Amino acid sequence: MTIKTHTAGIAQAVVLAALAAYPLVGSEFYVEMVAKVLVLGIFAMSLDLLVGFTGLVSLGHSAYFGVAAYAVALIAPEFAPANLWFVLGAAVLISAAVALGIGLLVLRTRGIYFIMVTLAFTQMAFFLFHDTALGGGSDGIYLNFRPEPRIGGWMPFDLAEGSQLYYFILAVAVLVFVGIKRVLRSPFGRVLVGIKSNEHRMRSLGYSTFNYKLGAFVLAGALAGLAGVLYAVLFGFVTPELLSWHESGHVLMMVILGGMGSPVGAVLGAGAMVALEEAFSLLTTHWQLLMGGVILAVVLFLPGGLIALPGRMRQLIKSGGPHE
Repeated sequence: MTIKTHTAGIAQAVVLAALAAYPLVGSEFYVEMVAKVLVLGIFAMSLDLLVGFTGLVSLGHSAYFGVAAYAVALIAPEFAPANLWFVLGAAVLISAAVALGIGLLVLRTRGIYFIMVTLAFTQMAFFLFHDTALGGGSDGIYLNFRPEPRIGGWMPFDLAEGSQLYYFILAVAVLVFVGIKRVLRSPFGRVLVGIKSNEHRMRSLGYSTFNYKLGAFVLAGALAGLAGVLYAVLFGFVTPELLSWHESGHVLMMVILGGMGSPVGAVLGAGAMVALEEAFSLLTTHWQLLMGGVILAVVLFLPGGLIALPGRMRQLIKSGGPHE
């Protein structure tokens, strides 16, 4: 284990300990905000699996996020709590199935055509819920009860209690983070990185790159669906805006802000985005202009994202300053 890896492991353990302790000291509002960051962190990690590791820039990732959120609201009974494990499994499977169907079509395109076709599909999903009674139109659907994690007659925890919901979301985020890291270290993950680097060479080596890209696409869609389920449970309502291309652009900005090709960067980008939005909205109603300026600054002056900032600082210190 290198010193860099050891230091990163210690830093991640410290952050995890701080997140675990936060509900003990934070107010209810900020505990919910951190839970939102964790949900969006899962969403960003799922997109980074495509953008940062496979080289597939998608503007339609919100489709799986929103479809799963709506699945929770539509499956849940109106006058009684649903079973968490049932709605979670069903919603994630639905989002994975949607990603499979879309992936079989869009992965036959490349470059700008891929981006535009994914955008077209997410807009189709948006209007399906926005313009029909299926999703309650523009008003969306409310979740009357948070699902209950029943296992037979046993309730291991209660999502109606804020801190327990927070710890459930934290546990899922940690599992997703560890799972993605293991996937990326596996032969499957190595092939994805190879596809991003040089797909023609990987194909010449005998790899069916289409199947690998499809696998990554479905996995990313399922994880985005998982984030959508947690979002619906956390906030208790879903609207068509969750499926809009704006939401896809929003999560893409998180990945860029934090740093592509790093699960840590994806979570960092989600946290930075939520924090900046909160701070800028207190300053002006035109906070989107400030946010756009931050994204431009990161792209121009810190192309590796916030995750690359410590390394950039070390280089500046070693070189004696920016003039070097």
